[in-house]
Amino acid sequence: MQSIIEVMQSQLWFYLTTIGLISLCIGSFLNVVIYRLPLMMQREWQSECRILLDDELKKNNSNSDSSKPGNSKPDSSNSNINEPFNLVKPNSTCPKCKTAIKPWQNIPIISWLILKGKCASCSNPISARYPAVELITAILSLIVAYSFGATEQALLYIFVTWILVALTFIDIDHMLLPDQLTLPLLWLALIASVLGYTITPTDSIIGAACGYLSLWSVFWLFKLLTGKEGMGYGDFKLLAVFGALLGWQSLLTIILLSSVVGAIIGIALLSIQGKDKATPIPFGPYLAIAGWITMLWGNQIQGAYFNLIGY
Repeated sequence: MQSIIEVMQSQLWFYLTTIGLISLCIGSFLNVVIYRLPLMMQREWQSECRILLDDELKKNNSNSDSSKPGNSKPDSSNSNINEPFNLVKPNSTCPKCKTAIKPWQNIPIISWLILKGKCASCSNPISARYPAVELITAILSLIVAYSFGATEQALLYIFVTWILVALTFIDIDHMLLPDQLTLPLLWLALIASVLGYTITPTDSIIGAACGYLSLWSVFWLFKLLTGKEGMGYGDFKLLAVFGALLGWQSLLTIILLSSVVGAIIGIALLSIQGKDKATPIPFGPYLAIAGWITMLWGNQIQGAYFNLIGY
């Protein structure tokens, strides 16, 4: 590991090119995660509900004389429930014609441009969001790589960036921040502090606790005052991730930045889309953006603020 990093440090162009190409491929995989992970969770919930309903049905049948041989029929509506559906299987297909996507049709950005944004078989439009996610992932990763150089910290922050991209788009689509992504990221941040890649373990643990409890407290205060839920538990866990990664000292900056970003983007989107101000909007993307900005330029932002107030 150390020898690889030393090579990267001596060849900046090679380091950045490698990170860029890998991140483009990761961006392509993140499109799969963004689409499939919520569906995988939905299927899991449905399976659990089906088990509970089947148990209840069996109890009812055992207490009823109407249950006789030949009266029950197999449920064919769920015949595909046992078919594998994960981040690997089934293979990607066109949602309209179901034609399998060939490997050369899945090259990040290039394939979309060559195909002119259409399916090669049925000419069904392919959303521009797919190459956009790939490009965003690569650009953000390159910014991190250039800012921190070829270091273990840079590799950690690049991986965090990939997960943040997935979380952002999942929250936009489903108003959901899956535990399958936030909790492993939290543990990774804590372990990184123990290994000496980021902050001290003490600051990391306190940061995680303060990050979670700060939004948790706001959630319950808002609910007690209004009877409504202002945010989800995924937001608490995401802020805990940043607390564990950057320390409790960064939390105020992240919260303030996310509020400003959320207000600007949220109001703009509601105005453009013509929706009511009471329409719920996901807070996770703004938290992810603010946390990512703080991860790179938090010290400069805090320094500029203190200079502004003459501290």
